[in-house]
Amino acid sequence: MRGSVRDPMSSNDHSSTIGRAKPLRTPDKLANKLQRKKIHPSAQTEGASIGSGTRVWQFCIILPQARVGDNCNICAHVFIESDVTIGDRVTIKCGVQLWDGTRIEDDVFIGPNATFTNDRTPRSRKARRHLPVTRVRTYATIGANATILPGLTIGRGAMVSAGAVVTRNVPSHALMIGNPARRKGWVCLCGETLRDSGLSCPCGKQYKRGVRGLAPVS
Repeated sequence: MRGSVRDPMSSNDHSSTIGRAKPLRTPDKLANKLQRKKIHPSAQTEGASIGSGTRVWQFCIILPQARVGDNCNICAHVFIESDVTIGDRVTIKCGVQLWDGTRIEDDVFIGPNATFTNDRTPRSRKARRHLPVTRVRTYATIGANATILPGLTIGRGAMVSAGAVVTRNVPSHALMIGNPARRKGWVCLCGETLRDSGLSCPCGKQYKRGVRGLAPVS
């Protein structure tokens, strides 16, 4: 019985691969794969600087010249203007807008729909003057729906509660609650409230008072 002869080089013929060892996945190749940034096709990021390992999700807009660090997570529907700098390992949840003059340092968490501002006297179609810089220091947390007025500094490790309206600078490790936001306590880097008068946390960290809030005891 005659049959058609298959081309041994055909893509449908797998006999040529039998007995071949698959290429090994070296640690370097695995690390490169893990560090590759992932940008959703619906996101607009052309001209922006986005670090390795960063994920940008659906319908984000990051304008040219904006800088986003390594291993960040930029969730859906986030808008980032050009004069914005974001550090490494930052999480920005859905619905956040970061306007010109915003500086986000490493390891910051920004909750969903948190609102930043950059103009103390906004008017429609007004020529933009020099805009104040708003800074969020390392390890700080901004809760969902919180509002940050322009030109303020959120201290290192501070925690702004959900819905708070921040109208003044926030000390390091301060717990800010209310409208306008007031300090209601201190928080550890682990996120727990420091209930001990000695400013120690069950996690083992201890703090001391300083000019700009709390500082860890070395």
